[in-house]
Amino acid sequence: MASAAEQLASNLSFSTFSKAEELKKRIWFTLGALLVYRLGTYIPLPGINPEAFANAFQSQAGGILGLFNMFSGGAVSRMAIFALGIMPYISASIIVQLMTSVVPALEQLKKEGEQGRKMINQYTRYGTVILGTLQAYGIAVSMEAGQGIVTDPGWFFRISTVVTLLGGTMFLMWLGEQITSRGIGNGISLIIFAGIVAALPHALANTLELGRTGTLSTAVILIVIVVAIAAIAMIVFFERAQRRLLIQYPKRQVGNRMFQGDTSHLPLKLNTSGVIPAIFASSLLLLPATLAGFSGSSALPDWATAIVAALGHGQPLYMLLYAALIGFFAFFYTAIVFNPKDTADNLKKHGGFIPGIRPGERTAEYIDYVLTRITVIGAAYLIVVCILPEILIAQTGVPFYLGGTSLLIVVSVTLDTVAQIQGHLIATQYEGLIKKSKLRGGKRG
Repeated sequence: MASAAEQLASNLSFSTFSKAEELKKRIWFTLGALLVYRLGTYIPLPGINPEAFANAFQSQAGGILGLFNMFSGGAVSRMAIFALGIMPYISASIIVQLMTSVVPALEQLKKEGEQGRKMINQYTRYGTVILGTLQAYGIAVSMEAGQGIVTDPGWFFRISTVVTLLGGTMFLMWLGEQITSRGIGNGISLIIFAGIVAALPHALANTLELGRTGTLSTAVILIVIVVAIAAIAMIVFFERAQRRLLIQYPKRQVGNRMFQGDTSHLPLKLNTSGVIPAIFASSLLLLPATLAGFSGSSALPDWATAIVAALGHGQPLYMLLYAALIGFFAFFYTAIVFNPKDTADNLKKHGGFIPGIRPGERTAEYIDYVLTRITVIGAAYLIVVCILPEILIAQTGVPFYLGGTSLLIVVSVTLDTVAQIQGHLIATQYEGLIKKSKLRGGKRG
């Protein structure tokens, strides 16, 4: 039998949306905040020559700068005030999450509820400032080393660049938090989502133009479309897939009344790690090419040049390492964000148990066993989704903008946002049913 929430979800209609005034306010706020973000990606950094920087960026577009440019919505290619994007905050969040597993003080904070979460968020902000400062200073020094990029090199340019880029990152961090609390969806994810989606029309137009001029055949374009649709369908299926463990609660007596034991489910996502493995693997593999581009190919020894060439897009070594790193980070990050022992302790504390499994240590071992098995499937799914576009690029030369990482982000954020919208609509419909029942009760009275 379907639950009450599922029945309400199936009855949602346009009339329900028209009555959800709070939801409409949240949607308009989210759209307005994302518009502010997009405008900021076009405000150039002071003190640079845009044309000289654009020429220098083209030579580095295949490295890690191209990946950051995708996440920042093109702000890196224009060296805008939001060029650092939200990546320092994401990196700081991941580092703090890792530290909560090895630092006892942080692990204790994690268990202290809302107050502990606020403290961890504060440490994440401090980490964002440190990482953003280092990255902004590195960008300033790198631009000064370029030919004709900086109009007036020196400490004033470096300090102003650090302040501007760091201020842009902190503003985006604040904007993301505002979207999360006053809008719809996860604000940080939506900012990255908006940057990727904004480049889609231009990428699609370029692909169609290549088809019109004969550079790409119609068959290749159709293959690209089919692969993209298949990848999206696969992402939707696997991101929604769960392994539900049956949880039972014993009978309990309140006063003279005996209540029947309840049953529920412990949902384990097939892909617990999300898009983190793909981001980490891409960043690590693109780092050698980026460093080689900054130092210049002529300054590298022969062995380093050979390694950089072997790690180029579409090369067998690149594909192999990319798949291996995705698999490693899928297991590593899952182990960080999900602790079977804590879950088993919480179940035992509330009287819940898995049928046939002894509470406590045995339950933790069973959850870990199940989680490991489904993570194998989740890691394989991530590898397929991320490797397929790379094979397509290598074999056809098509400028397939939406690679595996960006596809994962776009589809995952869309699913999460739609789920939150449905939640608000269900709450609105539920409130409407309660009001109707109260009116009927009043009339009968």
